[in-house]
Amino acid sequence: MSASQLDQLKQFTTVVADTGDFESMKVYKPQDATTNPSLILQAAGKEEYRHLVEKAVSELKDGGLSGDELVEAIIDRILILFGLEILKIVPGRVSTETDARLSFDTEGTIDKARELIAGYEKEGISRDRILIKIASTWEGIRAAEILEKEGIHCNLTLLFSFCQAVACAEAGVQLISPFVGRILDWYKASTGKDYQGEEDPGVQSVREIYTYYKKFGYKTEVMGASFRNTGEILCLAGCDLLTISPKLLQELNDSTDTVERALSPDGSKDADLEKVSYDEKTFRLALNEDAMATEKLAQGIRSFAADIVKLEELVKSML
Repeated sequence: MSASQLDQLKQFTTVVADTGDFESMKVYKPQDATTNPSLILQAAGKEEYRHLVEKAVSELKDGGLSGDELVEAIIDRILILFGLEILKIVPGRVSTETDARLSFDTEGTIDKARELIAGYEKEGISRDRILIKIASTWEGIRAAEILEKEGIHCNLTLLFSFCQAVACAEAGVQLISPFVGRILDWYKASTGKDYQGEEDPGVQSVREIYTYYKKFGYKTEVMGASFRNTGEILCLAGCDLLTISPKLLQELNDSTDTVERALSPDGSKDADLEKVSYDEKTFRLALNEDAMATEKLAQGIRSFAADIVKLEELVKSML
């Protein structure tokens, strides 16, 4: 019997589950898992995960905190409880996201990351198994630079442009999550064209970033994210990591078509790319010049912030 596309992909790419659903992780056996406020909110609304939310509430409600402080502490605890359950299933790392409302607050992001890591370490989890997810704003990248020096590894998310990727690499960030599908969404909406395969602008974006990192010897890992179809995934086979939703993991698992490696470090060495660098002014200008990246970054932050607010409402209703 031929190997599934998922098993073939795992030979040269680390497969990560993009979900808060433990059952699908058990089925597809990914190395790592990523969550975000939207995924945690979806999971928290399901009956089988309700007990984790209830546990966080019961642990903290009589602990001397009140009001917004109490709600914030409970949400942090919910994120950690989900992370702990995920780490029982995956052998690698879990990504836990900071509050998106801190996306333009370097100090606030650093404080929140330290709190989350302390919460995990209190449970006996090594910081090497945690990636703190932070939006790829200038402020977020600066926070990650400081955190990495403390051994707190970061996953820079909501990444849509080359300048964001370069700034992350220069800051020594552990991992970036360029969003393939959301780039495709923007171009489809703005041009009316249905892009396929290697023409997909999201695929092209990740290929450029991967090639640049490998050519210039950056250690930052590239994890393609937010896929709309398996075609995008297969065009990035060989990328360091790919984080994939349960639906697309199932499609890859059901197919035995041959998977060819599309990206490799060796294939990047001769790429015709110039080395570039950004300070704050040139970074902000480059990001502003990229209408897609500017819109998608803002939209992503708003969306994650809105889902944190919904999670807060859920917690308040239980208090």
